[in-house]
Amino acid sequence: MFNKRESENMATNQTPQQFPPLELVNKPNVDTAHAAYLLTRRPQTLRVWACLENGPLRPVRINGRLAWPVAELKRVLGVAA
Repeated sequence: MFNKRESENMATNQTPQQFPPLELVNKPNVDTAHAAYLLTRRPQTLRVWACLENGPLRPVRINGRLAWPVAELKRVLGVAA
């Protein structure tokens, strides 16, 4: 029914990425996918916030990549620091 490549793609697309809870994050910044998961938004929404600079928090740009400060995520989500 499916060739080998299609079967492999279907198998890899079914596993959602796992992220630790915000309380267990011990890095100063997280990537866009992790921040989007924590904020229950799509990653593209965060990229738009970064581009238009109109979101509830601002990312740090590290070598052209977006890094979202954990302290700001905790502030926005109302989690004790």
